[in-house]
Amino acid sequence: MPKENTINYIEIPVKNMALSKSFFAKVFEWEFTDYGEDYCCPTNAGIDAGLALSDKCFNQSKGMALIVFYASNLPQKKQLIKLNGGEITQDIFSFPGGKRFHFMDINGNEYAVWSDQV
Repeated sequence: MPKENTINYIEIPVKNMALSKSFFAKVFEWEFTDYGEDYCCPTNAGIDAGLALSDKCFNQSKGMALIVFYASNLPQKKQLIKLNGGEITQDIFSFPGGKRFHFMDINGNEYAVWSDQV
């Protein structure tokens, strides 16, 4: 049962479903349940989510919320993102509590990856 007053679901716009599923499977080890050709849900993303076919994308410069992943090894995750078609938009930097970097996925959506392993 969903917990009252918590973030319950994130829907991510994607321009190419097959390429997006491949990217997230290779980079974050997500698996998917398909709901037709235009929608799927990762089954192990850490939060309930969906990928929805769309010509839109999100990033902080447009005032959108930033989805932040956790990874214990930032250089390794950064390399994996690049090898699978992602673009690093802000290199690893320190902030109170750890380090992080920002990237764009193959759809032009902006994310960050952080680690407390400094």
